[in-house]
Amino acid sequence: MKAVIMAGGFGTRLRPLTCNVPKPMASMANRPMMHHIVNVLTDLGIREIVSLLYYQPEVITAYFGNGSAFGIDMHYVQSEADFGTAGSVRNAHEFLDERFIIISGDVLTDIDLAKAIAYHEEKNARATIVLTRVPDPLAFGVVMTNDDGKITRFLEKPQWGEVFSDTINTGIYILEPEVLDLIPFKRDYDFSKDLFPQMLRDDLGLFGYIADGYWRDIGNLNEYQTAQMDILAGRVQVQIPGTRLGHVYMGEQSVVAEGVTFDGTVVLGDGVTVQTGAHISNCIIGDGCEVESGARLSNTVVWERSTIGANALLADDVVCNDVEIGRDVVIHENVFIAERCRIGDGARLLSNIKLWPDKEVESRATLSTSMVWADRWSRALFTDARVSGLSNVEMNPEFAAKLGSAFGAYAGKGRTVAISRDADNVSRMINRAMIAGLMSAGVQVNDLQRLPIPITRAELLNGKQAAGVHIRKSPHDRRKTDIIFFDGDGKDMPTGKTKSIERLFFGEEYGRARHDEVGSIYFPERTNESYLARFLQSLDETAIRDARFKVAFDFSYGVASTLMPNILSALGPEVVSLNAYLDPSRMTREREEMLVAERKLGDVVTSLGYDFGFIIDPGAERINVVSETGEAIHNYRLLSIVTKLYLEANQGNVKKIAVPILASREVEMIAADYGVELIYTKNNHSAMMDATKDPDISFVGGTRGGFIFPGFLFSVDGMFAAANIMGMCARTGMTIGQLHAELPRRAVTERAVECPWEVKGRVMRHAMHHSEGERRMLVDGVKMFLDDDWVMLIPDKERPLFHVVAETDEAERSAQLAQQYERLVREWKEG
Repeated sequence: MKAVIMAGGFGTRLRPLTCNVPKPMASMANRPMMHHIVNVLTDLGIREIVSLLYYQPEVITAYFGNGSAFGIDMHYVQSEADFGTAGSVRNAHEFLDERFIIISGDVLTDIDLAKAIAYHEEKNARATIVLTRVPDPLAFGVVMTNDDGKITRFLEKPQWGEVFSDTINTGIYILEPEVLDLIPFKRDYDFSKDLFPQMLRDDLGLFGYIADGYWRDIGNLNEYQTAQMDILAGRVQVQIPGTRLGHVYMGEQSVVAEGVTFDGTVVLGDGVTVQTGAHISNCIIGDGCEVESGARLSNTVVWERSTIGANALLADDVVCNDVEIGRDVVIHENVFIAERCRIGDGARLLSNIKLWPDKEVESRATLSTSMVWADRWSRALFTDARVSGLSNVEMNPEFAAKLGSAFGAYAGKGRTVAISRDADNVSRMINRAMIAGLMSAGVQVNDLQRLPIPITRAELLNGKQAAGVHIRKSPHDRRKTDIIFFDGDGKDMPTGKTKSIERLFFGEEYGRARHDEVGSIYFPERTNESYLARFLQSLDETAIRDARFKVAFDFSYGVASTLMPNILSALGPEVVSLNAYLDPSRMTREREEMLVAERKLGDVVTSLGYDFGFIIDPGAERINVVSETGEAIHNYRLLSIVTKLYLEANQGNVKKIAVPILASREVEMIAADYGVELIYTKNNHSAMMDATKDPDISFVGGTRGGFIFPGFLFSVDGMFAAANIMGMCARTGMTIGQLHAELPRRAVTERAVECPWEVKGRVMRHAMHHSEGERRMLVDGVKMFLDDDWVMLIPDKERPLFHVVAETDEAERSAQLAQQYERLVREWKEG
């Protein structure tokens, strides 16, 4: 049997460790990661290996040569371009004339692959994916198999609502040679995105083997450190070079002076010198290093030929080759120092610092950066197209400038980006810091200043900007600030692009423009005027004016208070306005505060005999509605009512509408009455906007008070939704209260169950198994149908929670069903 090692990785997220070596050659227990993979393969009896190279290939070929020193025949294939994972393997087809195994050169594993190969043979498979279970499956391909081991579902790098299991693809594959015929030659073709979905669709013998044993993808610096400590703790079985003396592995010609103390497991490479009084705990010290007297190291990895000065203190750090650390230096946790750096005597390096190669820190200097918040974003920087953080703590000017630089590097020198904000002072500060970062990357900035999100999106429709961003005070947590990124068409920036920005941000590899290429700031005029003209053209102004509505508005102290009066003056209703001035300190409303606001608005509506009450959120995106009876309408129910209004007002002209998967069955019943096709989306704004790409979809309703009317705009707009509801009521003669009383009503119960991040995938796996063979929908989370009832389980994207939503005809039954599945979630998260 032959083997293929995927060794073309750049290792961007491992920088600065991989500035001068490809990712597979990063040191792991004093050997390159790829060396450990070769050991795994030779333990299987494999002697013929081909390595697929792309980035810095000479480093790998110099180390392994023809493989004879390792007891193997090592061959190399280097791509002239990036053809994807499967396309790269296809390039080596001349070598692969029998069954072969594929493994990445930058993972750490002790999985018994002999069992996986035996399983492959037993199933007579054409391809077998080696699977494992992990606490956080978001970064991997999630895989589901049936009882026979055949793969039934495959999803590459899902969002939380798509994580249907904690069983993931390890990137280890066993293939029969004929599978190569399915891969086009010298074309970009990926195993996870292309080949395996094709084999799944065509039922071409794709199996999954769920393996025991250790497996870790060394995808970032935290994973790198964890893997090293796992080796020292014995959690993974690898060959550690050196002679074992108790808990110390001693390399050849290493010298340890008297008075040196060791704790935990320590690995010393060849030719290491440790002087008297040094203390080393749970560390890996590479060949040719010197640890001087009195130095104290714990949980630290030092590569080769580096010097740790007398009385230096290092904890939880990584030091690369040829680094000189002076006397009395203090290096705090999570510091990563690349090759040939010089740290002067008495210097102090604070936590979460990364030093690129050849940097010098002067004696007695204190080095600090804005990365004191790095742990906050260790999971991911973006949630969908949004970055959120504690105002002026995590979301501070230094962070915003760095994010602006990364965003600018992604957008490209000379391109134009639009930026807007709300009235909050922190938003103003972050806005200016981001502008500075964008300009430093050579980006031209159109500063739209204080503007609602819908108008910013509409401005991007003119095609003059490559992307956009809006900064706001979080509408859900007054302590936080949000930065929302838009693509060039005004829609939320897709995940692929936000990941690119994230890589630039964490890799710190964004370049600066030359002094004569620094960007400029412009302040576009007439943005509001063009928006207002389009707004009024999309409404039935005459019907609204003739209806002479009486309406109460709560503007939530937001920016809609500066724009909506101009709109209302054109439409002619009698209006009472509440909270119609800008007050950033009051823009965020907690749940209890919102309930109070709804009751207050209801009192105004009933006492004055008004027709509507609308609460427009501070960003002017979403609405809450009070009927003429003063009753606040729940957002689920509001979706049903607005759907009825829309279909009644546009009878005969509607082919399709779209709603989130969480929408009540009431909407399905209403759509059926009008003969309209109902499309379900994921339960987020981005998916709702994506639905507008279908030209037959003329309305997209949300479960959180957001409504999209594609004839006007592709995104939610609270001001337009309120005006259009007035227009539809005028045209149909219906009222909100009347519809609320007459439409069929179903009972919804929502519960939130605490669920640690690391067991969310396990809960989803149990939910999938529990619902196997039953009617279900997997658009977002797991929605299970029980006759006319349904229950839905959704993992929260931002918090360690699971949401349970149940809908039935009766409130008591709905509560019982929700309670039943809440108990199941609690059981599933335990094992």
